[in-house]
Amino acid sequence: MDLINNLQSFLRVAETGSFSAVAAQRGVTQPAISRQVGALEEYLGAQLVQRSTQAVTLTEEGRNLLAPAQQLVDAAEGIRNMTGRGQREPVGSVRVAVPVPLGFYFSDRVSSLLTCHGELSIDLVMRDHVGSLVEEGLDLAVVAGTVEDSSLICRRVGWTSSFVVATPEYLAGRPLPREPSDLAGHDCIVHRRRGSDGTWWFTDRRKASTDEGRECAVKVGGRLSADNESAVYRAAVGGHGIANLSHLLVMDDIGSGRLCRLLPDHQCRRQPVYITYTSRRHLAQRTRAVMDFLVELIQEDPHMKL
Repeated sequence: MDLINNLQSFLRVAETGSFSAVAAQRGVTQPAISRQVGALEEYLGAQLVQRSTQAVTLTEEGRNLLAPAQQLVDAAEGIRNMTGRGQREPVGSVRVAVPVPLGFYFSDRVSSLLTCHGELSIDLVMRDHVGSLVEEGLDLAVVAGTVEDSSLICRRVGWTSSFVVATPEYLAGRPLPREPSDLAGHDCIVHRRRGSDGTWWFTDRRKASTDEGRECAVKVGGRLSADNESAVYRAAVGGHGIANLSHLLVMDDIGSGRLCRLLPDHQCRRQPVYITYTSRRHLAQRTRAVMDFLVELIQEDPHMKL
């Protein structure tokens, strides 16, 4: 029996409350995870989980095992990092969550990282919302804005940048917005984020050092909204209205003339970008390699660098 591997599966089941979720995270079948936990129970001579059709819950013995199991898994990972391949090169899979625009940017450039480290693999999760590292089995997560989970280690690595854009076809025959308030007369494609109410925030670059240059808010609206930024981007490119999008999505289109940048004198509100991970004593070499690569990518971009 692979004790460490089975303990890892047990800890994931305890965190997620689901055999199938852990199976999806680890790329195996649900019965395989169930067998691993069953083998651990047989080895220890105790029932660790209560199984039902609706939920998986820990027994008292299972709850008592959590802390020592995590300590043993962390110690094994530390030994691997200190000796052998784990010290010399990144080995294994890293599951990392990133915002959608950064995910496209990362996937376009990740071949250099994978070529450099032949035994490293990456499971990329692209999403517009902030999730849970523990519940989703993530090693790293890139977060734009406030990190609400105080238990996480947060490394600030850059800033977001976004531009207001539209196609020449949409703008044809319509008044060109000169000030943020002019957006009220246009169809704006709203990206629905959690807690978002369709308000766009701007700072006038021409008055940045004065009180008049402080942020102004504009409530925008239109006939189309979406909870995914790539959908907003496609709608904007399709000529359906004005959008506020990450520069990572629109820079090439602005350069080619496919999209026009609007309100260049007004900077859209920027958010800090953090790389987050759980507060474990030992950070795996493979995880550190992916984190360092992400930091380099962000710092190479003049619109994101600190």
